[in-house]
Amino acid sequence: MADQVSPPIPPQNQPSNTPQQPVAYDTNGNPLYAAPPQGQAEASAAPQIVHLSRAISPEQQEITPEIQLKHDRSLVEYPHLNLSKAEYIISAIRRHPIGLTIPVGLTAFLIALVATLIFNYDLVTESLGILDPPSYGIMLMIGLLFGTLVLLGGYIAIWVYVNNRFFLTNESVIQELQMSLFTRKEQTVSLANIEDASYDQKGIIQMLFNYGSIRLSTEGDETTYRFNYVANPKEQIATLNNAVEAFKNGRPVEQS
Repeated sequence: MADQVSPPIPPQNQPSNTPQQPVAYDTNGNPLYAAPPQGQAEASAAPQIVHLSRAISPEQQEITPEIQLKHDRSLVEYPHLNLSKAEYIISAIRRHPIGLTIPVGLTAFLIALVATLIFNYDLVTESLGILDPPSYGIMLMIGLLFGTLVLLGGYIAIWVYVNNRFFLTNESVIQELQMSLFTRKEQTVSLANIEDASYDQKGIIQMLFNYGSIRLSTEGDETTYRFNYVANPKEQIATLNNAVEAFKNGRPVEQS
């Protein structure tokens, strides 16, 4: 009787070539396995390497004769601004004159008051019951000195208000803030960093005289820039939004 030889048992640490049988099926009839098939597992485990390349120096914008002409005109009109080679001014926004009502009105009132007291000095001293008033010459000198200081203060207030300006270029937004006679601040925001630009008008006075505030918010640091007393803010913000959209989409920014 021949000896029976049992088939060799494959080692358990070696993978079997027998196809894996599904353990169940989903509602669409696709097979479900207890573990991913051998080929799929090896493919998913293989690392994927992605190579990225970036230019060493960014591509320079072509400066056409038209852009160069606009740039040269902007330098002549606004020599204090630091503009790039291809940058030009689209619009220069100044504050609405209604903001001058308080400084101009207060200055005019104080000057009128001083003039009234000087020209009616005798009547004023008599009505106040002052028995030994100072001489008219001394009071005139004091009145002139006070009036000069009032005029100087009013001029400084008007100069500070007028020198707050807002410039829109084809590349950025430049805001000049004149907070006092010797305090000045300049903020520049690239059009690429502007996430939201809006305006608001509050109250019947702003609606009647058509002025309001412009608000800009930037990406990343969430910084908010605000410019008040803007004349016709709806038209200004439409021009700004068109410039931002054109800049981000690589289109030329049209000048208003």
